[in-house]
Amino acid sequence: MCGRYATTRGAGDLSAMFEAYDDTGGRVRADHNVAPTDTVPVVRVDAEGRRALATARWGLLPPWAKSPAAGSRMINARAETVATSRAYARPFARRRCLVPADGWYEWTRTETGKQAYFLTPADGSVLALAGIWSTWEGSDGPLDTVSVLTTAAVGRLTEVHERMPLLLPPDRWTPWLEPVDDPTALLDPPPPRWLAGLELRPVGPAVGNVRNNGPELTERVALSPGAQPVEPTLF
Repeated sequence: MCGRYATTRGAGDLSAMFEAYDDTGGRVRADHNVAPTDTVPVVRVDAEGRRALATARWGLLPPWAKSPAAGSRMINARAETVATSRAYARPFARRRCLVPADGWYEWTRTETGKQAYFLTPADGSVLALAGIWSTWEGSDGPLDTVSVLTTAAVGRLTEVHERMPLLLPPDRWTPWLEPVDDPTALLDPPPPRWLAGLELRPVGPAVGNVRNNGPELTERVALSPGAQPVEPTLF
């Protein structure tokens, strides 16, 4: 499950990294503690087939949602059922996007309580989380919303959680964004060799409070005795 993450790069950097034009209108800001319903940067293809950096509200709203509050329960779409889900199937078929991230947070249960981890590329590169987006027509006008796909954790990532975001290496960005006959062929997790470049960094408990936001949230802390994971736990 992906319930918190960090995205701190500016629109200029993200546009260059993803070879996209900036369509964010200045709405991108550094966020070390992204939470459900926050506005986040996404990379998608526009009506002319151009790659665009845009923004969307985290928590996809299907057309029948009565209010934006419903999105807080729809931040993740399971890769195993996204193609058949009433809420997610249409966006998955037609509106796939990339969700840039520095890394994401997970919590494990330990002998001394909960321990937070920040999972991030050791070389400081950007991650692209597989996303789907939709436009919800509300009383205040259209609202673009997004969900992050999750899949079963693999390799070392199982040490901290049984689920993980569907991560897309750079060579899979274009296939994910462009129209394909069978998008389910795009749902494989990245190869173990690529995942080996991720750092499982223990961080402090402050990230558990959504009001906290700053670079200190992603700083490594020393594990106290007894703080080794007992078993993965849902966040």
